[in-house]
Amino acid sequence: MQLPEAFKEKMKNLMGASYQSLLDSYDQPESKGIRTNTLKLTPDELANKLPFNTQGVNWCKDGFYIDHTVRPGKNPYYYAGLYYVQEPTAMAAVEVLDPQPGDWVLDLCAAPGGKSTQIGARLQGAGVLVANELVNSRAGVLSTNIERMGITNALVTNEFPERLVDSFYERFDKILVDAPCSGEGMFRKDPGALADWSLERVDRCRGKQEKILESAHRLLKPGGVLVYSTCTFSPEENEQMIEAFIEKYPYEVETVELPGITDHGQVAWTRKQQQAIAKTLRIMPMTVKGEGHFIARLKKLPGQAENLDIKQGYAKSRLKKATRMELQDYSDFAKNNLDPEFYQKIADRLYLLGEHLYAIPTGIELERIANLKILRPGLHLGTFKKNRFEPSYALAMALNLSQARNSCNLSDEELAYQYLKGEALNLTASKGWILIGYNGYPLGFGKASEGLIKNHYPKGLRIRKK
Repeated sequence: MQLPEAFKEKMKNLMGASYQSLLDSYDQPESKGIRTNTLKLTPDELANKLPFNTQGVNWCKDGFYIDHTVRPGKNPYYYAGLYYVQEPTAMAAVEVLDPQPGDWVLDLCAAPGGKSTQIGARLQGAGVLVANELVNSRAGVLSTNIERMGITNALVTNEFPERLVDSFYERFDKILVDAPCSGEGMFRKDPGALADWSLERVDRCRGKQEKILESAHRLLKPGGVLVYSTCTFSPEENEQMIEAFIEKYPYEVETVELPGITDHGQVAWTRKQQQAIAKTLRIMPMTVKGEGHFIARLKKLPGQAENLDIKQGYAKSRLKKATRMELQDYSDFAKNNLDPEFYQKIADRLYLLGEHLYAIPTGIELERIANLKILRPGLHLGTFKKNRFEPSYALAMALNLSQARNSCNLSDEELAYQYLKGEALNLTASKGWILIGYNGYPLGFGKASEGLIKNHYPKGLRIRKK
């Protein structure tokens, strides 16, 4: 691998005798992994279903290493949301955050969704996840991944971090800032990071990180936990960033320990030799099977309230509480097609956004989020068409097959691929909406009529070949 000369010189000066082992790590193949979606099954259950070998990840009980030749995104279980394809060391930050059911959690730089879906699985449907991504195209990918994994209690926002403060000032129990960075730890995995790297990029990223952390501080409640992570080796973006942050804001650096990770933040690489930096984690590719990361866990201490100009008046929400009359077609669909316990559980949280129906997470105040650009304000249940209700892909992925009155459980892999390619299924089923599954797990909806199941798998997600 041809590394930038400025990068090599910088790392040689920093690492001394360890520098050669870092260089040697670039000759090794990248590490690939998958993470179990525990909303749907256990890690042991997943490992027993997969047609390829897995090896556990020390620091994440839900994670597995897989051989670098495996193509895990070409398996029907991937489309059923049973696992997320994720580089193993990228699983560490959420393990450090340790979200619990009932927490309000913000993933501030969330796309493409690996860490958001990991948080969503840990919440187990209780609490609220706000997954924010500034770049519009990446926010769309984030939203799709959250839907595929069957997460029901998430808002997906497409905003600058500072724009969230008016709506969520000191509201979150836990915040993850997986900050945009110079990507030095991803050179082996991502050729784009290698091509884009420069010393100037490191400096630009540092400026962005400072602004993001300032917003994160204002969004976190006192006593809450902020986890800051990057995939770079740069001290300017790591140790020095945390050192400057805790000098400015009232935070305690908490000790971070994860099984299998032995490297910690380097006090010697800070400007003022702040000893608390030794409590952070460094993940280096020559000491673990994976890429490079830095992780710090910070607890917000009680401090003097900031004199911020928080807006007291909020815009009228575009979301409106659905009336019984407006819900008639949905109610008919739900009674005919869904388990009563499922649709009754969300009955008081149904809101309309144009022709789309959503179940909003408990505790969300609509007036407070009215000024935000929101891609998904909760679980998308479906769309009202002329004289009918059409259920969504997100609803299908949030269900168990047992929660649908009419389902078709495919055991033939070829039939599963046929459905995922958007083709009709020549199968006999009761007339009407039917939940299509593969070996017990939903893939999406179809509509049965006259010995044929018409395909309603989203066109944008359909596969071209195995």
